[in-house]
Amino acid sequence: MNSFFKRKEENNRFTYNFSSFKKASIVAVLMTSLTINMGFAKEYDKENLNKIYHVYVGNEYIGAVSDEKVIQDIIASKEKAASQQFKGLSIDASSAVKIIPEQVFVNETKDAETLSKLKQSLVAKSDAFTLLVDHKPVVSLKNTEAYEKTVQLLKLQYVSQQELDKLANTQQSINNLPELQNGESRLLDISFKQGVSGLSQKVTPTDILSPEQAVKYLMTGHLEQETYKIQSGDVLGSVAKKHNLTTSELLALNPGITVDTVLQIGQALNVTVAKPFVTIEVKKEKKVADVIPFKKVVKEDPTMYKGEKVIKQEGANGKKETTYALTSENGTQTSKVALEEKIIQQPVDQIEVVGTKVISSRGTGEFAWPAVGGYISSGMGERWGAFHRGIDIARPSNYNILAADNGIVVAAGSSGTYGNRIVINHNNGYTTLYGHLSSINVEVGQVVEKGSVIGIMGSTGNSTGTHLHFEVEKNGSLENPLSYVGR
Repeated sequence: MNSFFKRKEENNRFTYNFSSFKKASIVAVLMTSLTINMGFAKEYDKENLNKIYHVYVGNEYIGAVSDEKVIQDIIASKEKAASQQFKGLSIDASSAVKIIPEQVFVNETKDAETLSKLKQSLVAKSDAFTLLVDHKPVVSLKNTEAYEKTVQLLKLQYVSQQELDKLANTQQSINNLPELQNGESRLLDISFKQGVSGLSQKVTPTDILSPEQAVKYLMTGHLEQETYKIQSGDVLGSVAKKHNLTTSELLALNPGITVDTVLQIGQALNVTVAKPFVTIEVKKEKKVADVIPFKKVVKEDPTMYKGEKVIKQEGANGKKETTYALTSENGTQTSKVALEEKIIQQPVDQIEVVGTKVISSRGTGEFAWPAVGGYISSGMGERWGAFHRGIDIARPSNYNILAADNGIVVAAGSSGTYGNRIVINHNNGYTTLYGHLSSINVEVGQVVEKGSVIGIMGSTGNSTGTHLHFEVEKNGSLENPLSYVGR
């Protein structure tokens, strides 16, 4: 009986030891490393243990292989190929790979399959300095020097190197800057409206851009300009619509063409719309000489006829110096504020006098003598075998010819034997005619006032000397002028 219980106790101890070994093996596998219990190893030293290598690329499990060297060979091959292709860059492929060894009883690795998968998954990378816009990565550069150059080139899109140098020198004494001269400008600040920063990280070498490429991408959203070649039947509107543009946007992208340009088949048009990642704000101050326009002052004169104008005083522009604060974003001015103005020369008003006197086009019915003095050298009636239709006035004090009454000029110009003549309709049944003038001062349609100068006495037409031929008609019938203008 005692012998039975002794054997049972020995069997229980063996079962307990075997169960403990089984639990330890399971825990070791889960931790991806195998801890060999020395006592257990000694107990089973006759077993044939094998070593395998689990391969991870990043967080992706690739598989297991039986030889670590083949993994290292693939890593070296990837780095060598990348170094030859991307000269000057520090290439690394090993940091992405994790190799975890494990001892196993049975080697069941699929080396060829795992190595093939490793070659496909493993990409050699390079150290880079990535430019971030509002904490989002946009472009990667070789190093911090390339990053600084990119930032510098971005600023140089809108200001000169000389302006940047002056800004750096004057930032220490921004409150004690010298006064600007006329026509001079000064850069006060240049900054990004977005948060621009950098971060060291490893990237695929093909993602690394030169500073020049980075600037182009940051300012346009494209590395290459997309063009469209004109095809038969294309017009500006249809090309714009094909690329989701308006016609004005298409014209802005192609400064060399207008709405009147005849498009040629095969002609290339830029259809790339810029989508900048960054906005560069530039603040400047500038002093300029501005013109102060003179004012036009109109004064009325009731003694002058309506329609008459006289410049009594010529206007003259003034001058002033104005200092402006100018703000622009990506080259487009967004603000212009006058900070200070200094008057150099006051403007002079232009004074124009205009007449308001209205002349009635209807005659008074009473005629005035049509000359300045003079005498009647020939009356109306038979003369030299012909009928003389009016009276002749000669030897005046001066040669001005005056309108006999208010009226409208209905004829003014040369007319046969009259020479230069004027006919006035007095709109009351009467018309008067003035002949043989040397010059005419009025035109057809003009309203004239009684006693106003309408021409100069002369000897044009059928005339034997300087004099005025004067006729009067009433309702189309000749009247003797002496009945109306006796001397």
